[in-house]
Amino acid sequence: MAYNGLVNLFCSHALVLMLVLRIGLVEAQSVEPSQFQLDKEDLGQVEDLSESLANALIDFSSAVQQREPKRIVRFFHDPVQATPWPASLGPSTKTIKWISLGVLQPVPSATLMREQLENTWEAFLSLFSEIEDARFKVKQARFSGEPERGIGKSGFKFFLVGRDQSNRRLWVRGDGRIEAERTGTESWLISVFRIERIQTLRTDVDLFSQVALPAGVSVSLPAYGSPGNNDFVYHGAAAGDVDGDGLIDVFATGIGRNYLYRNQGSTFSDAAEDAGVAVTLSGTAPLFLDADNDGDLDLFVAAVGEQMFFENRLIPDGKLSFRDISQEAGVSLPAVGFSATAADVNRDGWTDIYVTSYNRYGRVMPNSWHRASNGTPNLLFLNQKDGTFTESAKAWGVQDRRWSYAAQFADIDGNGLLDLYVANDFGENALYVNLGDRFQDRADSSGVLDPGNGMGVSFGDYNNDGHLDLYVTNMSSTAGNRILDRLFPSGTSSRSVLRKLAAGNSLFQGNSKGDFRDVSASLGPFGAGWAWGGVFVDFDNDGWEDLYSPNGFISGKSMKDT
Repeated sequence: MAYNGLVNLFCSHALVLMLVLRIGLVEAQSVEPSQFQLDKEDLGQVEDLSESLANALIDFSSAVQQREPKRIVRFFHDPVQATPWPASLGPSTKTIKWISLGVLQPVPSATLMREQLENTWEAFLSLFSEIEDARFKVKQARFSGEPERGIGKSGFKFFLVGRDQSNRRLWVRGDGRIEAERTGTESWLISVFRIERIQTLRTDVDLFSQVALPAGVSVSLPAYGSPGNNDFVYHGAAAGDVDGDGLIDVFATGIGRNYLYRNQGSTFSDAAEDAGVAVTLSGTAPLFLDADNDGDLDLFVAAVGEQMFFENRLIPDGKLSFRDISQEAGVSLPAVGFSATAADVNRDGWTDIYVTSYNRYGRVMPNSWHRASNGTPNLLFLNQKDGTFTESAKAWGVQDRRWSYAAQFADIDGNGLLDLYVANDFGENALYVNLGDRFQDRADSSGVLDPGNGMGVSFGDYNNDGHLDLYVTNMSSTAGNRILDRLFPSGTSSRSVLRKLAAGNSLFQGNSKGDFRDVSASLGPFGAGWAWGGVFVDFDNDGWEDLYSPNGFISGKSMKDT
């Protein structure tokens, strides 16, 4: 089967859009020819059926999330061979920090009439006072019979997230197996519903509460694709004390305008217009830094277009205001700037700026799905100590053109020089070791090449051994892994390359020499879907750093979209 044919086949399935657009396929020359001796028509038909069944389970998930037992049972045969849901959560058998973990033993499946099935669902859902999200996902599936009236047998995994009747957060998760009969193009009736594992997690306390609205930092934006939000844009935020009152303020880029939230103690007030930063060019990632060493925080804004720099005039004027000196400072250079980070890379006492630059995806496609090199060059602005910067990425060896998303400086080997890790989409990342007057990429030899769809990077010390560890956010995909199991037999190198691209986030344990060991499998896995800028943070103040990963992408009313 030709490589291009396989790409076309993948592009025909909406469910694996993530696999095509973000996880990708290896180049034809890097895949063993024997792995493509596949029946394109048969493979396409199987994945069509898998997609159809997965979509039916999404509709089913919506009924569960809405807690509508009468609607739920319409997805089942009458009668059905099913595992009755537990009518109680049972005791917690283990406590992890503030989370109580319980393991429920599923009762044997039985033949249930529709009314009995409805009752067991109703009893189970009554354990929740609310359900925020519910998902039932197809894992491996096989089919028999005619496509329009066939039988599907599949593994599935599920989770329900909400609150119990005592208003504690509740998470029920597990997996099982189903058999279903296709009754139409997108219609399936489940004849066997067998739950094999159920876990419950309950919180003893809420660590966080959503207070954006009363705090004054809540903004409602038009839905993507609607008037006022027609463009595919990227936004970020930065935090710092911009007015010198000892309280942390927040700057956020937005659609059509920016926001500068000054901290009032318990609430925030938007001072962007008064400070002169409400309307700028299309900014993406803001960064606070004291670039002129005068004691107040200036503002750099990475952008898709020309980069921007705003001098904070709190010192010497005595009033918070920002002046656009992008041209004078020498930073108004074009890039597809997705993020920015700052450090004194040459140890001269003045802060420098590094900008990761992507490319205009859609207009330009990556020249490789796992080793792309046709992104736009990253920028390194060296501080000249006189209010100006000189772009020096090429001279310092950090002009990375691998569709860069995020970066962070850290002294990984304890020699006093700040090194740089860059997370790249569509392939391999970079660990630039600082040699004093230039950087050298040692990602491969240091064990952190991490050839995934890198979109976030954070340094921390998760095991408190005094050495920096590394957390990289990538991508994970149930649909992608399902297809890979069909395409490649276990153990083939091609399967291994692609599996990494769908595996999820990575955690690397560091040592005193600046080398790392991948501990993702032993401590994870860290599947977080379409993951972005994850960080180390001690959520519960117990002295041990935890991991946080935001995720998601463009979404609409249907759970079937991305």
